[in-house]
Amino acid sequence: MASVLSYESLVHAVAGAGSVTAMTVFFPLDTARLRLQVDEKRKSKTTHMVLLEIIKEEGLWGSFCVAQAGFKPLASRDSSASTFQSARITGVVNVLLTTPLWVVNTRLKLQGAKFRNEDIVPTNYKGIIDAFHQIIRDEGISALWNGTFPSLLLVFNPAIQFMFYEGLKRQLLKKRMKLSSLDVFIIGAVAKAIATTVTYPLQTVQSILRFGRHRLNPENRTLGSLRNILYLLHQRVRRFGIMGLYKGLEAKLLQTVLTAALMFLVYEKLTAATFTVMGLKRAHQH
Repeated sequence: MASVLSYESLVHAVAGAGSVTAMTVFFPLDTARLRLQVDEKRKSKTTHMVLLEIIKEEGLWGSFCVAQAGFKPLASRDSSASTFQSARITGVVNVLLTTPLWVVNTRLKLQGAKFRNEDIVPTNYKGIIDAFHQIIRDEGISALWNGTFPSLLLVFNPAIQFMFYEGLKRQLLKKRMKLSSLDVFIIGAVAKAIATTVTYPLQTVQSILRFGRHRLNPENRTLGSLRNILYLLHQRVRRFGIMGLYKGLEAKLLQTVLTAALMFLVYEKLTAATFTVMGLKRAHQH
């Protein structure tokens, strides 16, 4: 019982509550990001314009898509240098196990969207189970692992983030003896933003492959080989220029930074409140 009520357990519980709160609050930004990645003919370039379009066409609930998506699979968490090897192995296993969930998640999040691209075939799923059934029936069971290859490459995203984080930290420590919480948050946010920007084209291809509902290019429905990824990247650049690879990046960066900020804020507040309650309980016990 003591281990359950330990400080470490409390920290994990509070951090989890902060993470869920932050994810829920800024979920519309993820919806906007996905729309811009998959529906490349959408003319709105800014995040707020896309969100206004979604609210106008699908209502406020459309920007959350929680009811449609039903779940959000867990992603592998960042780790320190000492555990990178095991984190990479865990990341690969995580990708292989959760990709079918992400494919269904992506399809359901985009269901009901007013697509500008006439080459996109809309979906009509009644729920999670029906989505699995239709995908296996119409596209084959391998379609559940669409986007696996870019997802495996993205396992190295935390390594890129950690490399920039350590570099920025060393530069700051040359000028001061100790880093404040604000310093750590800022360099963490900058490192995350750099890693996200560097790998964003892969994330775009990952979303397109998971959705897999374009009439053009039947290759989109395959598992996603390196050749297929390069082909999709080339097609995107040829049709929309280099910035076509970065549609939705603004929403992704906003979500990343704001989620981290809110998560820290909720974490601090919940921790303070929890220890206050625990302190009061101890006082009553004495």
